Amino acid sequence: MRFPSLLAAAVLSFCPAAVAQTDQPAAGIPLEIADQRAATISDLRYGLTLTIPKLAGEPIAGEATLRFVLKEASAPLVLDFATSAAHVRSLSANGNAAFTWTNGHIVVPRGSLRAGENSLAISFTAGDASLNRSADFLYALFVPARANLAIPCFDQPSLKARWTLALRVPRDATWQVVGNGELQSRAEVEAAGDAGAAKLTEYRFAETKPLPTYLFSFVVGDFKVETAGRDGRTFRMFHRETDAAKVARNKDAIFDLHAQSLAYLERYTGIPYAFGKFDFIMIPAFQFGGMEHAGEILYNATGMLLDESATQNQFLGRASTIAHETAHMWFGDLVTMRWFDDVWMKEVFANFMAAKVVNPAFPGVNHELRFLLSHYPSAYEVDRTPGANSIRQPLANLAEAGSLYGAIIYQKAPVVMRHLESLMGEEAFRDGVRGYLKAHSFANATWPDLIDVLGKRAPQDLRVWSQAWVNEPGRPTVATELTTTADGRIGKLAFRQSDSWKRQRTWPQQLRVTLGYADHDEQLTVQLNGATVEVPEAAGKPIPRYILPNGGGWAYGAFTLDAQSLEYLSTSLPEISDPLTRGAAWVALWEAMLDRALPAGKFVSLAMRGAPRETDEQLTARVLAYLRSAWWQYLQAGERTVRLPKLEAMLREGLAAAKTPSQKSAWFSALRSMAGSDDTLAWLKRVWEQKETVAGLPLAEPDFAVLAQELAVREVPGWSEILSTQLARMKNPDRKAQFAFVVPALSADAAERERWFQSLADVANRRREPWVLDGLRYLHHPLRAAASAKYLLPSLELLREIQRTGDIFFPGRWMGATLAGHSSPEAADTVRQFLTTLPPDYPVRLRDIILQNADDLFRATQ
Repeated sequence: MRFPSLLAAAVLSFCPAAVAQTDQPAAGIPLEIADQRAATISDLRYGLTLTIPKLAGEPIAGEATLRFVLKEASAPLVLDFATSAAHVRSLSANGNAAFTWTNGHIVVPRGSLRAGENSLAISFTAGDASLNRSADFLYALFVPARANLAIPCFDQPSLKARWTLALRVPRDATWQVVGNGELQSRAEVEAAGDAGAAKLTEYRFAETKPLPTYLFSFVVGDFKVETAGRDGRTFRMFHRETDAAKVARNKDAIFDLHAQSLAYLERYTGIPYAFGKFDFIMIPAFQFGGMEHAGEILYNATGMLLDESATQNQFLGRASTIAHETAHMWFGDLVTMRWFDDVWMKEVFANFMAAKVVNPAFPGVNHELRFLLSHYPSAYEVDRTPGANSIRQPLANLAEAGSLYGAIIYQKAPVVMRHLESLMGEEAFRDGVRGYLKAHSFANATWPDLIDVLGKRAPQDLRVWSQAWVNEPGRPTVATELTTTADGRIGKLAFRQSDSWKRQRTWPQQLRVTLGYADHDEQLTVQLNGATVEVPEAAGKPIPRYILPNGGGWAYGAFTLDAQSLEYLSTSLPEISDPLTRGAAWVALWEAMLDRALPAGKFVSLAMRGAPRETDEQLTARVLAYLRSAWWQYLQAGERTVRLPKLEAMLREGLAAAKTPSQKSAWFSALRSMAGSDDTLAWLKRVWEQKETVAGLPLAEPDFAVLAQELAVREVPGWSEILSTQLARMKNPDRKAQFAFVVPALSADAAERERWFQSLADVANRRREPWVLDGLRYLHHPLRAAASAKYLLPSLELLREIQRTGDIFFPGRWMGATLAGHSSPEAADTVRQFLTTLPPDYPVRLRDIILQNADDLFRATQ
């Protein structure tokens, strides 16, 4: 993803005062220019031809024809093409060749334009930054506003267009070509070049339905194809997996999950799938879990093609990802947000609908618990911090759109939408959603547009409700107030909410309160519609062992437990019989530990007692994840040493007792990540050497790769040979390349780790973002935190460059991988000092990303 550094600096140096001059447009895609174009351009069509050479280093030649209607031609026309003037070989606007290139834009003078129909013909060299080119495959990923890094276009969601694509690629029997539209023709052609005529195959695709630039995509390269029919529809799966048994084991489930998702969404929305064909491509080391290009979904191959050791959470995760991306065909693709301040709308509906789709496919899973564990902890990780953001965020320039994404959009927003559905009733909510989709099909809409539709069916003013939940950051703190009588009964039970940001804000919501008794639990429903609410029906009841304001896994906030409840839960939580209540209690106790109401050591002891007793696999995974985080970030090294024998014994006993490969995988992963004694490491080494097996747990190539990495970072005897042997063992070329990339970050040689880190300053070495993150996690592993602390400041200093050149999740994940292994006061001081010296023009959202990811570090060193 090459991006000239001077241009990259210009793209984010947005000045609102400068955007009015369309002959000198500001860098990026300013809102004012986007609105002007949306108001004057209609009936937009792109015709695009790209010639893709065999070698990834050679340039891609492009020809584009843009046809559109202008309402008026009184101003210059601005196209987005953030490459260089040299990339534009020629341009003709209605037969006139005049144009300028400035600040990442092509500017066509108004004299070359006319009111009514216009045609632009552009010959160009494509930019590489968003084309994700490897030696033998390429995929275009243009979200949120990265199409203009590759092709000249109007790179904004509010200008949806019909696309016609032709791709000319080398004649190679193994190369596949995929686009949004149906393949119309394939022909052998020759193209003149510096080395003579190149023999190519030209693939032409049918015109698409209206799509914004971020949903336009194509894939070219060495892929295998699996085809299946479901419910009268043909599905195609493209992949690069070399393990035929793995493909055979997974493919039917993947096809089934897509068919089930489509069928459910067609029923729920009342609108048939609108985009014709349905292909999906498994991309090695893909940046996201998936991307919803119409007719051509891209997935991270690891999350789809699961190993035999996959856990229940991985199976659920795959199903949810497939349902999420399929839901986008309606929410995002059929109806698209007008501007990226409403990007959350498509994501919240995709996540919200995914839960509805997945539930019937997993009848044995507690889906209320699944929703709680999938959404609340991740959203709290952001919302508890000073860097918390609102769900709906203002956005002046699409160059900063990538920083809008995160847990608030993906995890908090579905909680809020579930509350809204409950407020309205499922039928009224569904009918409102259907009306919204029908009214805006193949067009754009905003959150106020949806609120207008739903508000007609809601029992209260949704604008007031939306202000608290959608337009404001943060969460309420809800405290339990309990008085008792002399005879051991409840005198008064009340709940008081407050705003840690001192805005006097209240969040209207429902509490599903659990009163826990020795022989039964009671649940009370409380409407928290003000600063304090009393619960009259609780008066006179016996004093329970605990009161859990979110025992029903419903309300959202920081719940401050009363002293008796905190004491009981911190010693006896595993005795709670209901899994959902147990899950809510674990979440509440984790928050209490972070707030120093519960000592970390006491939490760890509870988790070590609770994990072996847990009967719900989802909760087992959650408790082990909490244990792992507390172990490395909140316990001092000396305390870990003392507790290690009991920890390892508990984990090995849990591994032996687990009854299914899925359960065993969760336990083995926890043991592998926390192991430290010579005996356990020697056993793990024998497992890696395949001299011993883990009874009931089949291990695959990825499992052995991770095990080799964990042994190496602990510098077990022979660590270097382990890495070199593992690399030689690996058969899949994509996994092998990733492993080789990470090896220097694992080295016991500090100089080699230094060279690896310094190499990341070159954007070319950051091209495979998941590889970089994998290496960073080992570079900053807690066992090496003291040695890697020197990389904290340069990593922080590189963050703006990471945002300019990386994809949407990379800045947050870069900081997470960098900071998660640190828990020292010195590391916290480095981050705090950096924050105090930020220049006035430092992007606020990047500062917030730092605060979000540094929160555990700050809390661990309080």
